[in-house]
Amino acid sequence: MSFADVVQHLHTAFNSGKTRNVDFREKQLNSLLRMYEETHIEMARALASDLRKHKQEAYVMEIEFLMNDLRNTIFNLREWVKTEKPEKTLVNMMDGVFIYKDPYGVVLVMGAWNYPLQLSLAPVAAAIAAGNCVLIKPSEVAPASSKFIAETIPKYLDRDCYRVVEGGAKETSELLQQKFDYIFYTGSGRVGRIIHKACSANLTPCTLELGGKSPCYIDKTADIAISTKRILWGKFINAGQTCIAPDYILCSREVQDQFVKEAKLVLKEWYGENPKQSPDLCRIINQQHFQRLSNLIKGANVAIGGDMDSEDKYIAPTILTDVKPSDPVMQDEIFGPILPILIVENAYEAIKFINARDKALAMYIFSKNAKDRELIIANTSCGGICINDALGHFAVESLPFGGVGPSGMGSYHGKYGFDTFTHKKSCLLKDFNALGEKLASSRYPPYSDGKLSFLSTVLKKRQSFSIKFLPYILMFGIGVASTLMVKCFSEERV
Repeated sequence: MSFADVVQHLHTAFNSGKTRNVDFREKQLNSLLRMYEETHIEMARALASDLRKHKQEAYVMEIEFLMNDLRNTIFNLREWVKTEKPEKTLVNMMDGVFIYKDPYGVVLVMGAWNYPLQLSLAPVAAAIAAGNCVLIKPSEVAPASSKFIAETIPKYLDRDCYRVVEGGAKETSELLQQKFDYIFYTGSGRVGRIIHKACSANLTPCTLELGGKSPCYIDKTADIAISTKRILWGKFINAGQTCIAPDYILCSREVQDQFVKEAKLVLKEWYGENPKQSPDLCRIINQQHFQRLSNLIKGANVAIGGDMDSEDKYIAPTILTDVKPSDPVMQDEIFGPILPILIVENAYEAIKFINARDKALAMYIFSKNAKDRELIIANTSCGGICINDALGHFAVESLPFGGVGPSGMGSYHGKYGFDTFTHKKSCLLKDFNALGEKLASSRYPPYSDGKLSFLSTVLKKRQSFSIKFLPYILMFGIGVASTLMVKCFSEERV
């Protein structure tokens, strides 16, 4: 089938109303969970083939993440889909006010290669939960993971409502010419701009999960030993190919020296004398990215690492010092195992440096100084913040994950994923009762100053009054009236 035929088939399936049924959605989500449970070994093998991911990284960062996110969705689904009854004001005290949870329709989910299973399938689960039909486009840069998704999804999910297509840039361009009701993309800012332009042509809403140069500020109050381990783990897991990896460090020269000294010990402990022989280090995804990263190291001041092997697509965990803002490594997101350190003297200089650049997807602050932490948080903008740890905020299901400005738009994870793929449809219900019509009649012609005065009084927003307190007011009023009636009756008898 052509892409046009596939998309039309999905529109037909959605228009049948099949995915609106909550029981159907729940069944599909449980089938997806069963897929993870039955094929987790194949999933780990695909990740090892694409990125040489160690089993532990594969499970912790992708497979277990997918399972836990999906279990949370299944557990809460029937609560999330409920029609909301928001607070009413005095004007609508006799009306029904509702918010219905509508699926958008046919959704395109485009995954990324760095976490090729997690970043493709987590948004798919959210889209299914919201009641959409879904077309899944895995990244062709991670071919083993793409093949796994394409071959496995049809065995577990309804084939009329959920499809997988594979392909490269040519196929993606053709796909974007089709009419979707929502597009979810994870990847680079360059491709994100192409996606956004395609969405604009059809006024298609979209979520863009991009990236950027996520700063990491360390001050002298931080526990350097603990901070170093957490930062290095966040930077070098997946060979630095993580959209929220600490991209560069801002610290004083004193802290830099302490960090580098500690980093040498930590990296030796983790990866041994020859990191290339360690089974715990991923590889760069392909030669194109290897060459890009190797060029960033050439001519730089290498404090740790710097070793490379083109044939093996290996780059050692590398730390650069004496870095200037104009250096090549500071021009774009690194997306590799290279960690530059720039010197700033305090939080104010860090804020100035961060604000002179594009808004990042994440920001890291390592400090015991609560005042400086709040100063940085209040005076900078980014997708999300993690204090005294790296990457940890990504795994908190009650926090929205997403970027701002060049680092993306929209968010997901947990209920925020369900909300992303859900249109909240407002509804006002009025009855045909005489009293309601009497109150509403002032809006009809012929107009008069009296009608205007009445409407202005009724429509005026009163911060001190909420309709939710009306039952208590009425009960109080009835109670007072009853007491007075009893008192009057008693006095008459006397």
